[in-house]
Amino acid sequence: MKKLTSLFAIILLSSVAADAAALGTSARSVIPSEIQQIIVVDYRKLSSSATATELKDRVLPENLREFEKALQGVGINPGKDMEQLVFASFRKGDSLRFIGVAQGQFSMLSLAKQMKQKKTAPTSYHNSLIYPMGNGLVMSLLDDNTMLFGENPSVKNALEARDGDIPSLNSNTRIADLMADVDSASVWSVLDPVGTQTMLRTALGDAAGVADYEAIKKRLLGSHYKMEFASGVDFDLDVVTSDTMSAATLSSLVRVGMQLKKINATPAEKAFLESMDVDSDSGTLKLHFKADDQRFEALLHSDLFNAAVR
Repeated sequence: MKKLTSLFAIILLSSVAADAAALGTSARSVIPSEIQQIIVVDYRKLSSSATATELKDRVLPENLREFEKALQGVGINPGKDMEQLVFASFRKGDSLRFIGVAQGQFSMLSLAKQMKQKKTAPTSYHNSLIYPMGNGLVMSLLDDNTMLFGENPSVKNALEARDGDIPSLNSNTRIADLMADVDSASVWSVLDPVGTQTMLRTALGDAAGVADYEAIKKRLLGSHYKMEFASGVDFDLDVVTSDTMSAATLSSLVRVGMQLKKINATPAEKAFLESMDVDSDSGTLKLHFKADDQRFEALLHSDLFNAAVR
């Protein structure tokens, strides 16, 4: 069975140490409404947690590495100049597209000057300038504090959402409701029903093929998680289902998978699994994990963790 902790690894792939990271108005306006997932992290406190720094170095996802390289290529130091980073995946027709929104101190005049020196010419779209960043990415400064970036079609969709040509995140009440419970956390994310199905299918591995899960997955309404690094690592995931029975059944499937994994787990991996609380409340599956820095560091060096994030 695929490592149950891949669920936790999915979250870790996009998590860094952070302070409160509510989604700003500029970011909300450029995210199209057909959301699959939003991830919000805050770079301001990155250096204050050794655990979070090591976590970032070990499991930084490739798309985030490419974004950081691209930012550096236009003279922006992510660790110094960036305060908040937002990733959003959204549907456009039959395709899934991605954008990033970075918030920090970005001078339009300085950037324009640097681009001119590099002989990099922008294109204009919806009264905004779009600059190539390298690595197949482009960017557009929305103001001196907000940078939009991604592949060119995705960035254009985002500008269309900002200008009202297509619906924006502000019109998606289901996602807004999911955000309301977590958007004051250090690191947080929301997923729509399809995104939630994908996450759980990866996490459950072979267990996702059983009849109970096949029935339950149609009743998933969405999910959200939050993560804190103030004292060790504190993680909470809620999966919202349509009814109490579905949440209880899903909770049982996850607990069985955890017990099976403990059979061949190392001491560090067992400690991780034993620190995970799984329960249901009304129509919601609730998963909670907490560990101090020392125990979490042991997990970072375990075979289980390395396999899960590979």
